[in-house]
Amino acid sequence: MQLRYAYRLAPTPGQQIALARAFGCARVVFNDGLRARHEAREAGLPYLSDGELSKRVITDAKKTPERAWLGEVSAVALQQALADLNTACRNFFASLRGKRKGPKMAPPRFRSRKDNRQTIRFTKNARFAITPGGKLRLPKIGDVAVRWSRTLPAEPSSVTVVKDAAGRYFASFVVQVGEESLPPVEAEAGIDLGLGHFAVLSDGRKIDSPRFLRRAEKKLKRLQRALSRKQPGSNNRDKARLAVARQHAKVTDARREFHHQLSTKLIRDNQAIYVEDLAVKGLARTRLAKSVHDAGWSSFVAMLEYKARLYGRTFHRIDRWFPSSKQCSVCGTNAESMPLNVRFWTCPCGAVHDRDVNAAKNILAAGRAERLNASHTSGRDGARRPGGGQIRPPHQGGKPVEAGSHRGAA
Repeated sequence: MQLRYAYRLAPTPGQQIALARAFGCARVVFNDGLRARHEAREAGLPYLSDGELSKRVITDAKKTPERAWLGEVSAVALQQALADLNTACRNFFASLRGKRKGPKMAPPRFRSRKDNRQTIRFTKNARFAITPGGKLRLPKIGDVAVRWSRTLPAEPSSVTVVKDAAGRYFASFVVQVGEESLPPVEAEAGIDLGLGHFAVLSDGRKIDSPRFLRRAEKKLKRLQRALSRKQPGSNNRDKARLAVARQHAKVTDARREFHHQLSTKLIRDNQAIYVEDLAVKGLARTRLAKSVHDAGWSSFVAMLEYKARLYGRTFHRIDRWFPSSKQCSVCGTNAESMPLNVRFWTCPCGAVHDRDVNAAKNILAAGRAERLNASHTSGRDGARRPGGGQIRPPHQGGKPVEAGSHRGAA
């Protein structure tokens, strides 16, 4: 299993200039390659192969006065920039043909020196190395100081140097690690993600939402107002932009740390984790968009998924249209409607439910059913899936009546 380990870099002023040169050369090669393919398409010429493109925008370009300075940086960084372009083109064409899963891919765009992130990548043939003194040796850049927060578990296969919008430098190593199983436990958890509470577990525990962005809004508003008053193109405007970017970086870092700590704890304490397949993109287009982005559900669920695989746990997403909130976790009866303002409700069977805890219990039951291929109803069509495993207490005889749900009902 491949994982990324990121560490903060502390380049000297001279190394920052060398890195800026490398970022710029990689960006120029990427843009030259994209422009060459656009021009070939407009002229009705065949699609430029990867090898022909590399020869044209790197090998031959270095021999011209206009691009002679490409020789001042590592050739591997330039080749990797072109590899990124080739991958973007292949993904775009595969998406057009319907051969690529997921949302439609946009065509690759030209890179700008004003982009929020500037990156270069070095593979093994670039001969980057970690020196005995703990520095990162990069070709034609030098030995860059690294703030090691932990040791690398294995020798890295590549390293990506990143400069973010806040002006910080990072080294991201790709490392091949083996899966290590944690001691088995009996507990399993269904997780209902929300905004009032970040997560509600099927055992009734509720984890408060830190709301990092909301808490930083007051300071961000002040910094944004200061930025809006600065003259475009001035040094003071650059300083104000950096101040805003640094504040956003603090929010992002705090959210990521919260996600890591919570996901690790849940994986260690539970043998299986079940979550809903949330339509985050759809929710991000509603009036709740800021709160949805502040919660960061997608990154949290992605952490749960890869950590479950890494530590030998089970992770499963239940059907997006499963009516977790309006279905009684005791008898299985579906309520006709369940508006968001209803936080507690009583089922005709007499059970009184906390909306979120009930949803988490239903997610746990549905996740077990889907995982064990048990008989249950799920999806907008309400179809009954094959199987026969028990998913609810045997003394309850109620059956789900309708598995469909309205958008936003959960």
